[in-house]
Amino acid sequence: MYKSTLALAVAVGVLAQQAGAAGFVEDSKLSLSSRTMYFNNDNREVHTPANNRGGDNREVGQGFKLDYLSGFTEGTVGFGVDVQALWGIHLDGGRGRHPDNSSFFPSDTDGSASSQWARIGGNAKARFSKTEAHFGSALAPNLPILVSNDGRLLPQTFEGGTIQSKEIDNLTLNAGQLTHAMGRASSNRTGLSVAGATEDSNKFQFAGGDWKVTKDLTLQYYYSNLEDFYKQHFLGLVHVYPIANDQSFKTDLRYFDSSSDGKNGDVGYRFNNNGGYAKNTGEVDNKTWSAMFTYTLGGHALMLGHQQVGDDGGFVWLNQGSVTDGNGRNEGAAGASFYLFTDSMINQFARAGENTTFGQYSYDFARLGVPGLKASVAYLRGDDVKNPVGGGTYHEWERDARVDYVIQEGTLKGLGASLRHGSYRGEGQSIDDQDQTRLIFNYTYNFM
Repeated sequence: MYKSTLALAVAVGVLAQQAGAAGFVEDSKLSLSSRTMYFNNDNREVHTPANNRGGDNREVGQGFKLDYLSGFTEGTVGFGVDVQALWGIHLDGGRGRHPDNSSFFPSDTDGSASSQWARIGGNAKARFSKTEAHFGSALAPNLPILVSNDGRLLPQTFEGGTIQSKEIDNLTLNAGQLTHAMGRASSNRTGLSVAGATEDSNKFQFAGGDWKVTKDLTLQYYYSNLEDFYKQHFLGLVHVYPIANDQSFKTDLRYFDSSSDGKNGDVGYRFNNNGGYAKNTGEVDNKTWSAMFTYTLGGHALMLGHQQVGDDGGFVWLNQGSVTDGNGRNEGAAGASFYLFTDSMINQFARAGENTTFGQYSYDFARLGVPGLKASVAYLRGDDVKNPVGGGTYHEWERDARVDYVIQEGTLKGLGASLRHGSYRGEGQSIDDQDQTRLIFNYTYNFM
C-alpha cells in the first residue's frame, strides 16, 4: 500500500547507508504499541429494534502500531526514513451493536464490523541545520489549524509534506501541504473535506509559527487553506504566571477567522455547519474565540473558560466523515479533532451562535504517594445555539470524567489504563442524548 511512498523510503534508506550510517542507525528507534479498547456509545433517543445499529454501539478491539524512526545520516544534509504499520482486530461487538457509519471499526458490505484491517505508511525525511522536512503518508500534525486524531484503536494519519524550522532562537516555523487522509477505521486513503460535503480536495496548505517572546509568554499565528472549501486564520496567546514554586496561573487565548473558498457552497462542497444554522447555506463563514484560565496548586488544577462561536455559521475543521467511495459506501474516515477547548469526549460545542462556559478539575495523585494516577471531571454548557429549523435557540451540555493510571515499576512498567465516561444532553434538531464509556489499556515496548 502506498507503493510510491514506500519505494521512496527504501531508496532513502539505501542512500543513507551508503552516505554514512552512523547517525542513521545509532539514533534509530523501534517500538511496538498495543491498545485494547472497549467502546460503548448509547444514543439514548435513537433505537431501531431490528438491529439496534442506530442506538447502542458496543464493541471491543485490539490495535497494534509498529513504528520505526531512523536517525539522520551524517553530513551537511542528513537523510532518514520513518515507517509505520497499523493493524486493528475486532474482538467482539455484540450482535447488531455495530453501526454502519462507525468510526471505531470499518464495515463489511453487509454493514457488520470487519474482522480486521491494516495499513502501512512511511515518511522520507531530511535535516539541514535546525530545519527538518518530512514527506510521506504517516504524518500526524499537531498544530492549531490541524490536529491528528488518536481517539480510537488506530491513529488518523495524513499524506503530504511538512517542514519545520527552528533556525531563529525562540521561533518555530511550520509549513506544509497535505493531499490525503487515512481514517481511524480505514485501510484506505481519502481526499480532504469538511463535515457534510461529499466532494473532496487534494490540497490543504498551511504556514505559521510559535514565537516564545519570554520563557512565560508564547504568541502564535497560522494560516491554512483547504482548496474549494475554506481559508482560516488563527491567533493564539499562552502565558504562564509563576505565583510560587508549586503554584501558577495560566492564560490561553485562541481566535479563529474562517471564510469560504472556491467551490464551497456548490453541490457536493457544502459545509453542514456541524448540523446547525448557516447565514449562507453550505458556506463557511465563522469567527470563534475562546479563553481558558488554569490555576495550579500542587497536584490540583482548576480550569475555567468561555468560548463564543459566531452567529453566521459553525466552526470549521478538516473532517472526512461524509466522504464515500465510488459505490457510495462510507470510507471509515470519520473522526477528527480541532484546536478548541470544547473538543470534548462526545460533543464539540461548535455550532453557530453557541456560547459555551466550561470548567475542569484534575488531580495528580503523585502528591499523595501514588505516582501515575490522575483523575479529572469536566462540565460544559452551550447556550444560544441558533436553531437551523424554525428559528430560535437551544442549549446543550456535557459532563465528562476520567481516571488514568500508568504502572511505574516492575515487570509491567509502562502499562497504562484509562476509564472515561461522558454524558451529553441537547435540545436541537437531530441532537441525540448520549452516554459513552471507554476503557483503554495501552502498552509500548521499545526494541531500540
